[in-house]
Amino acid sequence: MSRAQLALNVSDVDTAVAFYSKLFGSEPAKRRPGYANFAIDEPPLKLVLIENAAAAGRLNHLGVEVESPDHGFAAADRLQHLSLSTTPEHQTTCCYALQDKVWVQDPDGVDWEVYTVLEDAATFSGGSTPTQACCASAEERV
Repeated sequence: MSRAQLALNVSDVDTAVAFYSKLFGSEPAKRRPGYANFAIDEPPLKLVLIENAAAAGRLNHLGVEVESPDHGFAAADRLQHLSLSTTPEHQTTCCYALQDKVWVQDPDGVDWEVYTVLEDAATFSGGSTPTQACCASAEERV
């Protein structure tokens, strides 16, 4: 099953988890310091909360979680054939998970990722600083 992903910067992850648990009638699927994600069945949504009070905006990025790396590779091929600029990442640690993904930006610069979770990870990202985080903007990932 594929589902849309909405990643939000929140000022307090505990307060946000309490709100979204009530809103969607669901508890987080994963909870770490400063981080939570919900795997909501109805509507099919992966909601990611990243504690980042200093963020310029509340939207971190958008995405589509797909079932397998093959689905992700097919999406990357489709986007490239449509002449969209993509940035692939393979075996990358992001949001406490090892992932394969491809990034693309919409015309207004909103980051979208198409990704597959390969396995759980002990760390938020492979980078040593927040600007190296997987959920950083395209400019920060470069």
